Amino acid sequence: MGSRTVPALVVGLVAAALVAACSSTVGGSGQPAASGSGATSAGPTDLSAVVHKDIPTRNHVDGHVDYPDSPPMGGNHNPVWADCTGTVYTRPIANENAVHSLEHGAVWVTYRPDLDAAGVAALKTLVNGQDYTMMSPYPGLDHAVSVQSWGYQLKTDTATDPRIKQFIKTYRLNPKTTPEYGATCVNPDFPGS
Repeated sequence: MGSRTVPALVVGLVAAALVAACSSTVGGSGQPAASGSGATSAGPTDLSAVVHKDIPTRNHVDGHVDYPDSPPMGGNHNPVWADCTGTVYTRPIANENAVHSLEHGAVWVTYRPDLDAAGVAALKTLVNGQDYTMMSPYPGLDHAVSVQSWGYQLKTDTATDPRIKQFIKTYRLNPKTTPEYGATCVNPDFPGS
């Protein structure tokens, strides 16, 4: 190779590496792309419907917090986190405790209380016993199911939507999106766990 060929080859390799690095996020937003998500074309595990918001505050506070989203996907929260060791709550849990769990890397699966038994059972199979997950009914939910992690949310009207499983796989304990990566989800003293 001549001396002019080597620099061109190096530039080409560097460019290829940059393209590969950039393809690990959806739309350059910093959102991790789901493995096999087909982020550029619709498919059964396409996560392009995931809402992402930067969450600027995450302080411990006492009392009620008014969150801009329902269910919330981050923000100030109670000092006590909800147990998120694959915990299936049969009653609603406080937003402030759930948000603290999200800060630790949990995915919170919520569903309308009128969701049929088959739908609840389908969600349980994704959560029960899976560390860094929890689920609970959520009165007033505008869709049948809403799935949250810190700064990310997916809403759907079908409990068997394959994107729910993909969301959990992508955002559960994700080191790129978890503010307190490595913090525990164990809290056996939390009511209902």
